[in-house]
Amino acid sequence: MKILVAGGAGYIGSHTIVELLNSGYEVVCVDNLYNSKLKTIKNIVKIASKNIPFYKVDCTDKKKLEKVFLKEHFDTVIMFQGYKAVGESVKEPLKYYRNNIDSALTILELMDKYSVHNVIFSSSATVYGKNAKSPIKESDDALCLNEITNPYGETKAMIEKILMDKSNADKNFKAVILRYFNPVGAHSSGLIGEDPNGIPNNLMPYIAKVATNKLPYLNVYGNDYKTKDGTGVRDYIHVVDLAKGHVAALKCFKGNKNNLFIYNLGTGKGTSVLDLVNAYKKSNKLNVKYKIVGRRLGDIDKLYCNPKKANNELKWSAKLNIESMCESSYNFEKNN
Repeated sequence: MKILVAGGAGYIGSHTIVELLNSGYEVVCVDNLYNSKLKTIKNIVKIASKNIPFYKVDCTDKKKLEKVFLKEHFDTVIMFQGYKAVGESVKEPLKYYRNNIDSALTILELMDKYSVHNVIFSSSATVYGKNAKSPIKESDDALCLNEITNPYGETKAMIEKILMDKSNADKNFKAVILRYFNPVGAHSSGLIGEDPNGIPNNLMPYIAKVATNKLPYLNVYGNDYKTKDGTGVRDYIHVVDLAKGHVAALKCFKGNKNNLFIYNLGTGKGTSVLDLVNAYKKSNKLNVKYKIVGRRLGDIDKLYCNPKKANNELKWSAKLNIESMCESSYNFEKNN
């Protein structure tokens, strides 16, 4: 099976490519390097000891992306190519709607044209909206746009709806929607991890940069949420566990009469911001300075999942704990 990984030089995409290669799949990567680096591709090759074709292509550029489809002849596409910062999406909604939806439609139209019938979509727990009660099951989705608190989440919900409509219209088309909770950590080699351009938008890489004195302190956005310590609670999952979830999801495409599959990928456990900061300090025996500041637009009190559907149907579960997440994150940061 040859798999196109769109956005494969990014954080989750790079770890997924490693797990795909380790499982014997043939992989092609496209990425515009907007929020990733070319050295990530070189490091994937080091880890897996396998070369992969890489194309620097923006997935909204249909002409350039079509050349890749013409040359490579894919069986499956995994879509990681969207912008992903919640706060930025609130400030720049048009940027998010244009890139995330346009890139998804471009890929799906080319899949249609070149008879590629299988897609895995990188979705998000944000589709559950502000009124979802944790632990969240897949059947709690509702996909109600007036409950989603940010444009990033709305683009994910819209693309999910597109995939649902496409799967209803085309009996040959199969889509797996994977709703991530909060991926953190890095590969044990220390060669790939979360390395965003500029100041990080996500919690763990921000903690890592404070821990290595690259940033002076961590902003903790709000301490008045309805949680045990007032800080937001999330379901943190090790990125390697998440990557293995994509490999497990490929089984949906073989010998299955259904053509739409939706799974939560998370641990099912809630961890607060301060819990994570303290775990990082303890695991790595260092200090992390932080300041409590005002709430960030679009955030909610708590969000963690019920992962039993993925556990049962994909025979997948998260194995790595918070300490492993913190240790691998710090190992990557200090080596890069």
